[in-house]
Amino acid sequence: MPAEVDAGLATLSDQLILATVLLYIFAMIGYALNLAFGQTQTQAESPSTSEPVLATVGGAVSSGSSASSVPASASGEGGDRAEKTPPAWTVWAGPIAVGLTWLGWAGNLASILTRGLAVDRWPWGNMYEFVVAMCFTAVSAFLFMHLRYRVRFLGAFVTVAAALGLGFAVLYLHVQAGPVVPALNSYWVAIHVTAAIIASGLFIVAGVSGILFMVRKDTAVRLPSRQDLERVAHRAIVIGFPIWTFAVIAGALWADKAWGRYWGWDPKEIWAFITWIAYAAYLHARATAGWKGKAAMIVQLIAFGCLLFNLVGVNIFLGGLHSYAEVP
Repeated sequence: MPAEVDAGLATLSDQLILATVLLYIFAMIGYALNLAFGQTQTQAESPSTSEPVLATVGGAVSSGSSASSVPASASGEGGDRAEKTPPAWTVWAGPIAVGLTWLGWAGNLASILTRGLAVDRWPWGNMYEFVVAMCFTAVSAFLFMHLRYRVRFLGAFVTVAAALGLGFAVLYLHVQAGPVVPALNSYWVAIHVTAAIIASGLFIVAGVSGILFMVRKDTAVRLPSRQDLERVAHRAIVIGFPIWTFAVIAGALWADKAWGRYWGWDPKEIWAFITWIAYAAYLHARATAGWKGKAAMIVQLIAFGCLLFNLVGVNIFLGGLHSYAEVP
């Protein structure tokens, strides 16, 4: 390890990542128990919306109905299918899972900060650091949306995605903390890469919602409605798309400063632009053609696939000028 690297902080960063993975796994178990045995909650509804949706185990109650008017059989198939009272311990499963997610989020943040302090630079100079930061922003996006829209139902799926992402980073992408190539010694890392990380985290939340939308069946009463899942995905993309647009523009400006041209058909540049086109197509289809439901989600998941290939596949399989990502 280079002499200028603080070995103690670097080791602490690695240990914090392992602790974060465990916390996300325990949180995922709590969310899963709450989904499997507890009562569902009001899902993905903005406080500003004038027509609230009252979510029940059997589905959504129309806005004109009161909660007391819901028949005993939430599924609408007779008293023999009436909702059973959940076990008392499930009341705490959801809040405990949220608390563990916050602890994991704090551990994830601390690992990023200690890595940066150990090497005295922005801590996303390679694929390992980028994936760690991307998992952090995905969980951050979920926690923000949970506070704003009450989307706790996504917790099980976002935390398992974050745990898998961090586990993949530790097992296959980890490199020792150290200096980066000269091209990355630039303030543009703080601008371009940070924007890409934030947008990627939001797109991951949208992608998780889209996958749940596609696999949800009418009998999966513990999952939120498809309408709620589509609403969450759309909100995340509406926020993430302009940030991704800024990241692409900032990348072009950085390329001009580093390599003397704004665009050079590098594989990373091409796939970043393809990803931008795919998400633009999703938003355009919803806004002008009125695409909603399954058709819109298919477009969104295609865009999500482009994003994943751009973030990981390009560095592993295609290389190019962005091959400094240091994939072992």
